[in-house]
Amino acid sequence: MNKPWYKSIRWKLLFTFALSIVLTLGSLALLVGMASLVYTEMRIPLINSLIRFTASNLGVVPSLVIAGLALFILIYFLLNRRLIKNVEKITETVQHIADGNLDAQCDIVSNDELGRLADNINMMTRRLKQSMEEERQAERTKNELVTSVSHDLRTPLTSIIGYLGLVEQDRYRDEVELRHYTNIAYEKAQRLNVMINDLFEYTRMNGGMALRMKPLNVAEMAGQLCVHYRYPMEQAGLSIRMNSQADQYWVEADPDKLVRVFDNLLTNAMSYAQPGTLVEIGLRRSGNRVAITVNSCGEPIPEQDLPYIFDRFYRVEKSRSEETGGSGLGLAISKTIVELHGGTITAASDMESTRFTIELPCIASPSGTG
Repeated sequence: MNKPWYKSIRWKLLFTFALSIVLTLGSLALLVGMASLVYTEMRIPLINSLIRFTASNLGVVPSLVIAGLALFILIYFLLNRRLIKNVEKITETVQHIADGNLDAQCDIVSNDELGRLADNINMMTRRLKQSMEEERQAERTKNELVTSVSHDLRTPLTSIIGYLGLVEQDRYRDEVELRHYTNIAYEKAQRLNVMINDLFEYTRMNGGMALRMKPLNVAEMAGQLCVHYRYPMEQAGLSIRMNSQADQYWVEADPDKLVRVFDNLLTNAMSYAQPGTLVEIGLRRSGNRVAITVNSCGEPIPEQDLPYIFDRFYRVEKSRSEETGGSGLGLAISKTIVELHGGTITAASDMESTRFTIELPCIASPSGTG
């Protein structure tokens, strides 16, 4: 917002300049009057001698000019002392920032250009500090990612090398034991492949992967998922059902990426739900958003683990994750995909069930109905 013209520095300087001239002239007139009064009326010898000496050696006009210049400089300096102080504060703050002190703040309260400059310096310092902190956090995250990846990939790779080493050295009794070793190596290789694919997907998404967005009826998508997962669920001793309050819930989404989210949630349900229980996909309207819930019955997620289950490489039960081949990245990938769609994903768990709820912004039906 533009400030009033009279609050700018140029007009302040011009005003103090004019005021200084007026005050200087007034002070000179007062000084001449007082000198005349002292010289003619009071007749103080010392002052009278000084006046006569100045008038005879310098002249009246040059004396008045010198006195006027001295008065003008003094008055102009006094009128602009606050402005000068503000400039000194800004210079000192910038010097502190240049020395690496990003906590330095320029505490100037002024409604002119210097005040705005101080505010901009403070804002720049805060943003620079935040940017450096984000850069340090990114570096820490990268180091943690490398450490976690190295640890998680080394475990199955060590097993693969070990069992194939036994085969290579003919350290098996018969063909049954040979097949046993190769089968274990194959399973570990499969797990390694899942982890590498998940890691690639995670890093690609966090690098700003583009989405192919188009209108999608998530109720129809959920129905197709139920059909697709019915047989695998039956094989796991489970049943699956969809419960939707409407036939159409339209969102703007990348179908392939969104299906990846529900694939992950349904696969987790198959791995951890109690046999003989129901896995339910529920859809309902929540304001201007659609809420999709994947509900399964199984061992509850401990309360202390719930805030962290969407963190990369986090496993609630590490031993069970090893058996099921989880990479610890599935939920982190799901969260990234949902957030790229402008939505949220949350989890709740108790003795009765574990629920993952995804909320996405709704759009109008492309056909104008529903």
